[in-house]
Amino acid sequence: MKVAVQCASPLLQKSLEIFLKPYLSSLKQCDVVLRDYKVDDDEYCSLYIASSDDADIKKPFSEVELKLILHKTLRRDEPDTSEVSDLAEAVQAISVADAHHSYKELEAHIEQLTQEYQANILKAVKAFYGA
Repeated sequence: MKVAVQCASPLLQKSLEIFLKPYLSSLKQCDVVLRDYKVDDDEYCSLYIASSDDADIKKPFSEVELKLILHKTLRRDEPDTSEVSDLAEAVQAISVADAHHSYKELEAHIEQLTQEYQANILKAVKAFYGA
């Protein structure tokens, strides 16, 4: 699978490049183009990313959702592609438990940072008042 990214938003452009790093390609060699703006006369297979109802990929989205949508799009266009099958297997390997585990890790990290921040504020207040 070869994906080109053309976004007006630098943040979305960089996020997509990070998510799809192994699949990035030039516009001339790509199977699909991801854009955050509509193109009427497009010679490429193009997916529109936006918050609107007419978007092919609705924001916000996760890396897994993005890859699933790409897989479905390419599968519809080229059902016998082995790279698409490899991607489908990779996406299926990501289980709900893994996503839940990652969320728990993030939650624990945020909790730790919050406690450290609170301790630093209390230390500054005590130092200010000489307690």
